[in-house]
Amino acid sequence: MTSVVSRYAGQRVSLLTQHGKERVIAPVLDVALACRVERVSGFDTDTLGTFTRDIPRIGTQLDAARKKARIGMELSGLPLGLASEGSFGADPLAGLFPWNVEILIFIDDVLGIEVIGIAQGSGLSAHHLATNWMEAETFARQAGFPEHHLVLRPQGENDTRIQKGITTWNELESTFAVALAQADNGRVFLENDLRAHAHPTRQEQIRCATEDLLAKLQSACPSCGLPGFQIVERIPGLPCGNCGAPTRETRAEVLGCLKCDYREHRERGDRPTADPGRCDYCNP
Repeated sequence: MTSVVSRYAGQRVSLLTQHGKERVIAPVLDVALACRVERVSGFDTDTLGTFTRDIPRIGTQLDAARKKARIGMELSGLPLGLASEGSFGADPLAGLFPWNVEILIFIDDVLGIEVIGIAQGSGLSAHHLATNWMEAETFARQAGFPEHHLVLRPQGENDTRIQKGITTWNELESTFAVALAQADNGRVFLENDLRAHAHPTRQEQIRCATEDLLAKLQSACPSCGLPGFQIVERIPGLPCGNCGAPTRETRAEVLGCLKCDYREHRERGDRPTADPGRCDYCNP
């Protein structure tokens, strides 16, 4: 059984990106796996979809990440490839706050496996329709500017006259003045630039997805030794700590191999019962 570290030691791994993701991903994987993550250029990843909505993404978030990885592998001629794809939406609980989900896919064509790292959490994705510079300046501060870059366009959120990557206050003020002069309705739409190199909060989420991917790569199947032995199913039914009835909280996890049929059933060990607040009987 070959260890995961020795399996990838000295191996080159392609990473297709034009938004600086290698600065977040490579330091984690290069050190832990003794591999060399190499940035691949020569393809405009914005053609696969943009956060500014001028080019819609086709397919799912995972589809886009897989396509990027495959393109990077083809351009580099390497059998190992990485790619990252992010999304922003409403939080899954209340649906009231911006939520960032990051996926990082690792493809190993030698072993014929795909391993996926995931991280998610509160995201900074703000927007505002301003009528004057004072409003724009107030919004920019709330949006984390200038550390988090901004995008401007006249009229509204669907105007095609987009100015991306605004990084300084002088640039913001001058760009705002131009956009305001172009707007027939006297308004300028401002929003966070959600590209990775322009968004430090998203960069941290990508780093967390890389850590998740690393943990999965370092988990070898007890049967065949392949990396990526991970949770494939969560079984609900953890008993309520008050009435003992089964809840929707996870009672056990099933871990599985990406290739062989080996499975392991593990009962939850961190706590024997669920909070009564999560019980449909005690807290209907």
